[in-house]
Amino acid sequence: MSSKLIAIVAGVGPGTGASVARTFGKSYPVVCLARTPESYNDIVKEINSNGGKAIGISTDVSDAKSIENASAEIKKEFGDDVAAAAAIFNASGRFYRKPFLELEESEFFSGLDVSGRGAFLFSRAFLPLLLKGAEDQKSQHPPTLIFTGATASVKSNAFMSSFSTGKFAKRALAASLAREFGPQGVHVAHAVIDGVIDIERTKGWLKDAGEDAKIAPQAIADSYWYLHTQPRSCFTWEIDIRPYVEKWTGFA
Repeated sequence: MSSKLIAIVAGVGPGTGASVARTFGKSYPVVCLARTPESYNDIVKEINSNGGKAIGISTDVSDAKSIENASAEIKKEFGDDVAAAAAIFNASGRFYRKPFLELEESEFFSGLDVSGRGAFLFSRAFLPLLLKGAEDQKSQHPPTLIFTGATASVKSNAFMSSFSTGKFAKRALAASLAREFGPQGVHVAHAVIDGVIDIERTKGWLKDAGEDAKIAPQAIADSYWYLHTQPRSCFTWEIDIRPYVEKWTGFA
């Protein structure tokens, strides 16, 4: 495990975020970002108790000052020469499913605040660390920036204008960054999570859909690790992840 390379995961919770932190924590010290310590405390403790290194930083990714504070904490912990092997933006704004004319202004922009502004602030703060990893050639694998998207990243349904607008913005940012930073050695990827993730909140969903009808968070984390380990000659920009029973309605 290199002391100079770290992985940064934003949006750490008991589902996908924790699984991503656990997977990348096997190879790198991992920084877990979430609004509250309750979201990351368990996975930080687990990684540290298993011989890895993890720290948690309470961070609002949609707030520039909060991201700056997180960056300062990272340098305080790991030194000014720290570089990043991976940065994963798994944060998502609050989900509103409401008729458009019933949406409050704050509800509509909540999607953009996290998925749009948050993705921008996260990328601006940590791309320099990824570039440093690429330039110094410290990483066994190309430094990787991964964005968690959703079906709403590519398909906007009725009553989902807030959620899908933010997801569209995140996907557009990822595409632009992939074209700009890929030639500089940073692998930028966007993941379309097209299905229900199997977490505590969704335990009662899709009961009659059959076994494996929901996406296991660890399977998502494994896919992200696969993206991270791709060589520079074979970068995947976008990956679709869905269970075998999921309908592809609205996709090409």
